Amino acid sequence: MARLDLVNPANVPGEWYVDTRCIDCDACRQIAGDVFADDAGLSIVAAQPGPDDEQAAWRASLACPTQSIGTRTLHRRPPPGLFPQELDDGVFYCGYNHEASFGANAFFAVRPEGNFLVDSPRWNRRLADSIASFGGIRHVLLTHQDDVADAHRWAERFDARVWIHAIEADAAPFATDLIDGFELVEIQPALHALAIPGHTRGSTAFVLEDKFLFSGDSLYWSRDSNDLAAHRHATWYSWSEQARSLERLAHTCRFEWVLAGHGDRCRRPADEMHARLIALVGRMSDDVGTRRRR
Repeated sequence: MARLDLVNPANVPGEWYVDTRCIDCDACRQIAGDVFADDAGLSIVAAQPGPDDEQAAWRASLACPTQSIGTRTLHRRPPPGLFPQELDDGVFYCGYNHEASFGANAFFAVRPEGNFLVDSPRWNRRLADSIASFGGIRHVLLTHQDDVADAHRWAERFDARVWIHAIEADAAPFATDLIDGFELVEIQPALHALAIPGHTRGSTAFVLEDKFLFSGDSLYWSRDSNDLAAHRHATWYSWSEQARSLERLAHTCRFEWVLAGHGDRCRRPADEMHARLIALVGRMSDDVGTRRRR
């Protein structure tokens, strides 16, 4: 619950506010960019939501990992059915981002071959009941060690298999399946894993039906540049290795959607995404070369 005693004074006056426990994860700005903005490294309410924005504001309040978004009128309740939020063709954003993963996004997909969860939202009974109504979860797919969060609780609730790269198995000792090596691995028909070390050594992407790329923290859509981007200053293993990994991804997989743990999500035609990814790899490689010459 948001705390009125910690209201950020930079919020615009009105009903909605963000408190100072915000960790600047960016989730609210991804969901309701017309309402929330960045101010000195914290999210604030930059414009009070109108009727067309209020549902997005409620989604942002539920997604906020520190529960820092609230209304001044006590006991207001969000409308039902906000999460999971369908993005396209049975693929959903879960909301309920977890502070342990610094507010990373998690996704849920409904497929006849088996439903799956990518990374972990915080445990929430209402979300779990909604997911159960879709048939539950067969697989929990972990993109890397940073975003494990409550994965064990989701796996236990649905008796799901849990996948993570073997290099980062210590982060999920409850995992049932380890991805090894750097080749494309089939999880189930039309769902594949590809190791893309760089952000972390065991970072892994998951690709569904040559349409959806679940990229973890390795690739995202940037609002600032309106293009694909990688987290240069949040690459814990190797920037040069990440450039090579994304080049391998470009030559191995196709996708229309990029669904990131941190950063915006976006859909573009597959040919455009491919061209943008190749261009990004070129920029990253140039950056690596420049740094080596210094």
